[in-house]
Amino acid sequence: MSGFMGHEPDGKPGQPKTVKEWVFTLDHKVIGVWYLIGSIASFVVAGLAATAMRIELGSVGPDITDNGDIYNLWLTMHGAVMILGFQIPALLGFVANWAVPIMVGGKDMAFPRVNAMSVWLLWSGILLALLNLVIPDSYNGMWTGYPPYSLTDAVGNTALYSSVVIILGMSSVFGAVNLACTVAFMRCKGMGWFQMPLTVWCVFTANVIQLIFVPVLAASVLLLSMDKYLGFGFYNPEVGGDVLLYQNLFWFYSHPAVYVILLPFMGILFEIFAVSARNDVFNYKATVWATIAFIPVSSDVWVHHAYVAGLPDWLRLLQTFTTLLISLPFGLLMLSLTGTMYRGAIRYTGPMWWAVGAFFMLIIGALTGIPNALSAIDYGISDSYVIMSHFHYVMAVSGGMAIFAGVFFWFPKLTGRMCNSFMTKLTAAGFFIGMNIVMGPLYFAGMEGMPRRYMDYQMYADNATIVSAQHWSTIGIYITFVSALLMIVVWLHGAIAGEKATSANPWGSQSLEFTATAIIPGQGNFPTPVSVPEGWHPYNFIDNPKPEFEPHPGHTGGHH
Repeated sequence: MSGFMGHEPDGKPGQPKTVKEWVFTLDHKVIGVWYLIGSIASFVVAGLAATAMRIELGSVGPDITDNGDIYNLWLTMHGAVMILGFQIPALLGFVANWAVPIMVGGKDMAFPRVNAMSVWLLWSGILLALLNLVIPDSYNGMWTGYPPYSLTDAVGNTALYSSVVIILGMSSVFGAVNLACTVAFMRCKGMGWFQMPLTVWCVFTANVIQLIFVPVLAASVLLLSMDKYLGFGFYNPEVGGDVLLYQNLFWFYSHPAVYVILLPFMGILFEIFAVSARNDVFNYKATVWATIAFIPVSSDVWVHHAYVAGLPDWLRLLQTFTTLLISLPFGLLMLSLTGTMYRGAIRYTGPMWWAVGAFFMLIIGALTGIPNALSAIDYGISDSYVIMSHFHYVMAVSGGMAIFAGVFFWFPKLTGRMCNSFMTKLTAAGFFIGMNIVMGPLYFAGMEGMPRRYMDYQMYADNATIVSAQHWSTIGIYITFVSALLMIVVWLHGAIAGEKATSANPWGSQSLEFTATAIIPGQGNFPTPVSVPEGWHPYNFIDNPKPEFEPHPGHTGGHH
């Protein structure tokens, strides 16, 4: 079987052959590839912005620029593009589109045309965001868009910011409706809710959160532009508005958005851990319920982003409790990941190296998140490097490593070829070491009082801890940059000249995308409609019954 996306059951090529076919495709797998390409392109742009900032901070005084607007542009592009252009599209775009329909035994998404519209809305938003690099009044108000600064002329084009957020939000909402319907109504015969892979559960739950909270974000940035360009006063205190209204609306979405990213990437880790350890997921049903618990609990924690904004004590106390409460479902997921590896026959494949790296990054980020939840402690470290490092560990770095683990894991199904195992492990080790050197020292700089978002630290030039931390962090970004660049080279080499996959299931998974499809799934995914027999489970590695297929039309007899 040849071709990028395989063949249909009757032998008709399933690979798009023209630009028109690629652009107007309705195949969920090709759309998933479009999401992946867009997210990796966004990762490159956001990574370059991060590298530029880190070089600028390598020593006291200007290194690349002394223009604060340029530095703010890098900061804005890094945060907005990394979250809205890389992580969310990679997880709720690529994983949700390419993997989930096959994992539940569906032939496509529930609404293929809506699916195509979602991906092109994403690309429209990405291209619009990239215009920020070339337009004369580029927006530099960070990814949060806080007023009153975002209402001034100094911030640049606030309308561009609002438009990008709303377009990407529309893409997310359409995709979330599609994914939820696919999981609810297109599972194959025999697959119950508690027979779905945890990747599916995590992506499904994340999309439910998106459906609930994305409209709040869209409304908040729309009101922002209405204030600035039409003279409304929602956030302007001079006419009766309140800047804290925006902060509350923004984080009412954006903290649940942490779990929109966290849950899918933990779903990837569950898949890779279970397959690599050849173990059933520890406490599977409790893990599913813990995943679902993020829907209500995630809505009650946003105020901890405003502890220092003049809130009453009773509200800070309540939000301290709800923030700590979310550690319960999260702790269950981490316990389940650990238990899945316990006494397993672990094979440290290339994807497993990336997954283990993500797991340890997540542990560091989670442990440093507990004190951040306490308002008494947060008072002293708010808006410092401590908060920035915690956020990067718990979501940015661990999430990125999990996404890359997923790409390596499903790479043979995407291309029909294998990535070089040694180079995959080398890039994982380099990225892990580099990012720990980048982020680890900055915890200590934050404890010394270094504020986030500053382009220089002349006022701390006599603080050896801060200066040393900034220096080491910049060394770490060079290691990370080389590792990330090498990773992309490994992907390109694997796709073009990598060793051909000789099995449709090179990792020994029990999930349908490996056990019921060809090396590269064709259009419609399965040769004929698939079903799973009684007793089948995606994490049964001992005596799991095989998936079954309906006979071809015109054929008689049993399954084949």
